[in-house]
Amino acid sequence: MAKKGKRFQEISKLVDKENLYGADEALELVQKTAKAKFDESIELSIKLGVDPRHADQQVRGAVVLPNGTGKDKKVLVFAKGEKAKEAEAAGADFVGAEELVEKIQKENWFGFDVVVATPDMMGVVGRIGRVLGPKGLMPNPKSGTVTFEVKKAVDDIKAGKVEYRVDKAGIVHVSFGKASFGTEKLKENFDALMDAVIKAKPSAAKGKYLRSVVVSSTMGPGIKLNAQKLMD
Repeated sequence: MAKKGKRFQEISKLVDKENLYGADEALELVQKTAKAKFDESIELSIKLGVDPRHADQQVRGAVVLPNGTGKDKKVLVFAKGEKAKEAEAAGADFVGAEELVEKIQKENWFGFDVVVATPDMMGVVGRIGRVLGPKGLMPNPKSGTVTFEVKKAVDDIKAGKVEYRVDKAGIVHVSFGKASFGTEKLKENFDALMDAVIKAKPSAAKGKYLRSVVVSSTMGPGIKLNAQKLMD
């Protein structure tokens, strides 16, 4: 295992690894560990008691964070005609159809953070599913990115909509703000995200749903929360 740097070792002393923190205390502490020269993102990792190999135990969705993410996301919209005009008017960064598919295929272009598509365009988008999928960029109805309501989709993303999805290891990992937000705004975002994940609990999931909940800054140590209290 690589040896941690002196800065990391110093800030790690602020965190009691044996303690399970309350949400407010953890969010105050995570800001103290964000000592890098840039405004670090604050990240949430949740180990869920689900088996992602089963379709009925998938956990996936999206939520608009009350205070945004602190990052301006670049949105690509696959649409034609009036829906393309609607996307442009809503502030989408890139709007198009087959020509954008070709650009991604030939130039390996990924200058965007989120992809939205109207349902009639999914046949076109499907041609690049193999490259969008592994990057978590494939539009999906469950996350609201396959829709004819293009304006709402773009507005929500620009306002701070984030997607969450359980990975093969049963972990949901999402960035929900910046260290500069302060405790109150981070707590509002945290509560909105946790509420969405808890409500998304599959009926097929048995036993303890929240196995572990950890917050951390981009360059900081993990801070464990009391998962049981979050379920109460």
